[in-house]
Amino acid sequence: MASSQIKHFNYIFTGTGLAALMTIYKMVLSGKFADKSVLLLDENQKKTNDRTWCFWAEEETIWNSIISKRWDSALFASKDFKRDLALKPYQYNQIRSLDFYNFVFEALSKHSNITFLKEKVTDINELETHVFVGTEENRYTCDHLFNSIYTKAFVLSQTKYPVLQQHFVGWFVKTEKEVFSPEEATFMDFSVEQKGNTRFMYVLPTSKTEALVEYTLFSEKLLPKEEYEKEIQLYLERLGIQKFEIQEKEQGSIPMTSYLFWKKNTKRVLNIGTAGGWTKASTGFTFRNSDKKTSELVEFLQKDTFKMYSFYQKSRFWFYDLLLLDILYRHNELGSAIFSSLFRKGNPALIFKFLDEETTLIEDFRVILKCPKIPFIKALFRVILR
Repeated sequence: MASSQIKHFNYIFTGTGLAALMTIYKMVLSGKFADKSVLLLDENQKKTNDRTWCFWAEEETIWNSIISKRWDSALFASKDFKRDLALKPYQYNQIRSLDFYNFVFEALSKHSNITFLKEKVTDINELETHVFVGTEENRYTCDHLFNSIYTKAFVLSQTKYPVLQQHFVGWFVKTEKEVFSPEEATFMDFSVEQKGNTRFMYVLPTSKTEALVEYTLFSEKLLPKEEYEKEIQLYLERLGIQKFEIQEKEQGSIPMTSYLFWKKNTKRVLNIGTAGGWTKASTGFTFRNSDKKTSELVEFLQKDTFKMYSFYQKSRFWFYDLLLLDILYRHNELGSAIFSSLFRKGNPALIFKFLDEETTLIEDFRVILKCPKIPFIKALFRVILR
């Protein structure tokens, strides 16, 4: 039965994905929000391992205790070359989402000012003095709202910014024979048939007989599920794997676009995570970007007066991503050549630093000059003329 009295909170989070849980966890760590009432709303209780996050890091992070595997080396492969990438000073880290959810919710459970409710959000309405939130069961109000519920229609109904998907199916496999090298992750293997797209295999081995094997595309349209699974099967056969069991499966589709999500931020409503454009547009990487953005956000919230729309600042990396996506949208088959040109002779640590948007302008050019020139020059003129 719906509550007749509308309960008010200082902050409401609609959706409790990575960005929302990182934000509230860092708010707790800061010790600055103990007097604020917070409501988390999500129809999903976060009780399953629904995804795997990976990120490279140079130093210790606050997530170290839940990192399930680290790699110091990664393989990049294409049709005509393979390269073992020494990642130092970085390490490539894996976190399973269930470990992350349990870790954060355990910390939040110790704070009586934070409430989590399993309810589906149906309505968000910003008024002059507060934000109204409706769910299938109840109604709430708050001073400020953080929304991480992604609305596809906003992006798909416009034509100014190209939209691709990073879409994938992954199998966690256990093999009968020892076939994997647990000290090296396969970052991108473009030796698979491209079929006019940007397609690669991604392998995260956790032992000699266990790995996550994922078939990934950067393209506009999704495939039938059986096509991803057929390609994983073929790849395992190429590795000489005949007998294996599938322990878990995962699948997903992450939008890759330079669409200006932050333009929808208002005085009291801030879109975060994928809904706020926090996913790295050119790679689909989410964890590291969200980690940095949430730290900035918690600092921002500690100011006495703030308007949510003033949080986001556009950077030159947004423009670089726009150029790459413009190329891949028009010529999706060029992905393998572009990434291969980067990794064939480029410094891996510098490339990862660039992808983390932490390079200087001079370092940017050192990376960009490794890319094929003509497609990027054409994209540059198209974007300027647009």
